Amino acid sequence: MDSKASVVWNGGLKDGKGYISTTSDALKKVQYSYASRFVGDSGTNPEELIAAAHAACYSMALSLGLGKAGMTADSIKTQATVTLKQDSGGFSITDIHLDVVAQVPNADKASFDQIAAETKEACPVSKVLKANITLSASLEPHGAVDAAIGG
Repeated sequence: MDSKASVVWNGGLKDGKGYISTTSDALKKVQYSYASRFVGDSGTNPEELIAAAHAACYSMALSLGLGKAGMTADSIKTQATVTLKQDSGGFSITDIHLDVVAQVPNADKASFDQIAAETKEACPVSKVLKANITLSASLEPHGAVDAAIGG
């Protein structure tokens, strides 16, 4: 299976802007620029898109791992934080932290922690990234996940 996205960039680095689109139209001419990447202006940036991809992939992979262990999550919420740092070669994505909160009926903490850690390594997006990937995983009682990571 191949997935595709395309970008059109116009102008110089600091005064230009681009638009990102995907073949699924999930993203359709979403604006990004130097200012949205480094200053916090509106629009997206590559690091935010990597964070979204990693969080989505991890959540699905965790669901798979739990399912193989005979468990089904009521809810999995994952937030990925991508760290971009300047180094001698320019900029590098140095770290990605996954913060996951899950509701899994009848799950014991030790089994959940093991599956969560294994999933960090097995997730296809994790496999393609060279950054240091860390994880905080917690098992929450029913009804608590919506408030745990940004609703």
